[in-house]
Amino acid sequence: MKWRNQTLVKEFILVGFSSMPKGELFLFPLLLVIYLATVSGNVLIILVITVDAALQSPMYFFLRNLAFLEICFTLDTVPQMLINLLAKDKSISFAGCAIQMFCFFYFGCAESFLLAAMSYDRYVAICNPLYYATVMNRTLCYKLLGGVWVIGIPLSLLQVVWIFNLPFCGHNKVNHFFCDSPAVLKLVCTDTYLYEMQAIASTFVILFFFFVLILISYIHIITTILKMPTLVGRRKAFYTCSSHLIVVILFYGSASLVYVRPKSNYSPEVKKMLSLSYTVVTPMLNPIVYALRNYEVRESLKRSLRWKRLSETK
Repeated sequence: MKWRNQTLVKEFILVGFSSMPKGELFLFPLLLVIYLATVSGNVLIILVITVDAALQSPMYFFLRNLAFLEICFTLDTVPQMLINLLAKDKSISFAGCAIQMFCFFYFGCAESFLLAAMSYDRYVAICNPLYYATVMNRTLCYKLLGGVWVIGIPLSLLQVVWIFNLPFCGHNKVNHFFCDSPAVLKLVCTDTYLYEMQAIASTFVILFFFFVLILISYIHIITTILKMPTLVGRRKAFYTCSSHLIVVILFYGSASLVYVRPKSNYSPEVKKMLSLSYTVVTPMLNPIVYALRNYEVRESLKRSLRWKRLSETK
């Protein structure tokens, strides 16, 4: 791939939180702890689901992939941010910035699709329980997973190839802690109307379309739960999908704060702090939500701990 503007701009400077030096010293240990907790928590979810024979249903198949996606998503932005919080040289190469932006779009799109697939799984389990094993078979699960990993490629390539073939006239300071498209777009010295229209359309596809699918699924789920004859049955049905619902709210809520609200609402510094919510905080909360809210995951963790203790005593 040839980058037309490489002779003018060979690297970008990620400004990050340079405007508040004391804040950088505070943020580094905090974000490092959160990042380590995110990786270890999601790795633990993957290991528990892989090892425990009781967690081999489609719901946990998708949850394991969600945990892997969260690791990849944070790996794209957080290590670079941690380095830049301590380093004087906050540069990133032209190609490196393009790769980071592609991965950010790609994993974000993949997670949107995966959350929609998980909502469909909950819809079938609660609204059509007798057909669950037939509908959510291994073939359909792998087809949905294939869609998760493939659908984001063309959208992400379109975004990245387009923006990095626009003319950058020597300005290379990105006022963000990673190569986010709105921040990079401000460095372009030509009319960006067509790109912005395309970006809005892509955001609509990624955020709104999948969110509508999730919303439709939960309308059917809630309607079915309310029709259940017993309070115990309603509680049990709602409890099985509450973890996923919380994760959906965290993902779409944090992303919409930055990408749906008008640009004039936030200063660059406030926008950076809001961006931390979906790049750092949300991926850490997801394994905590599933560990605390999901009975089977909790029981599996307890069994693993008991087995470990027994092994140590022998």
